[in-house]
Amino acid sequence: MILLSGISLMEMLYRLPAVFIGFSFHEFAHALAANAMGDDTAKLSGRLTLDPLSHIDPIGIIMLVLFRFGWAKPVPINPANFSNRKKGIILVSLAGPMMNFLIALITLFVYAALYYKLRFINEIVDSILINIYLINIGLGIFNLIPLPPLDGSKILAGFLPVKLEYSFYRYEHYSYILLLFLIFTNTIDYILGPMFLYAERSISYIVGLFF
Repeated sequence: MILLSGISLMEMLYRLPAVFIGFSFHEFAHALAANAMGDDTAKLSGRLTLDPLSHIDPIGIIMLVLFRFGWAKPVPINPANFSNRKKGIILVSLAGPMMNFLIALITLFVYAALYYKLRFINEIVDSILINIYLINIGLGIFNLIPLPPLDGSKILAGFLPVKLEYSFYRYEHYSYILLLFLIFTNTIDYILGPMFLYAERSISYIVGLFF
């Protein structure tokens, strides 16, 4: 899932490539990790691909435009196929957000190379790259929130004892309500703000080592 604030039509057009890239690579990473851990459910479902059409949910995109949050199609996995169920769930869940941070790192590196090394300046290219950078950081951070259906909840559940894990998922429908409340009251911004800033500074520092 991903959050977006109110923006103009032109700004939305600049952000669409970032959304498609962020969603597609995020879900592809889940599928790739699951396949590496021994579960080929996603691969057999045609999700082990970077094709946005395989991952984008039309309703999720509409919700993104109208209500500031959206989603892609969840990648199907079967934890029973993992040799170690909890380890498999944790790694597969981490793969999506980590992929988004990697894309943000690569994008900022490309942006810095174009600007500082090649002295290439183009408003449209700059806007697209900056959106890819920022949106992927946001997507990675947002999905680490430990509330269902976000990846963070599966990561947290993977570390819980089986009994607590069962109780955690038993009440997950309340977490959906809490998540929506946080989103629509903008409280989520206060939670994600410091995390986003830390991630952005960390990535900027790494890229800065080369420039």
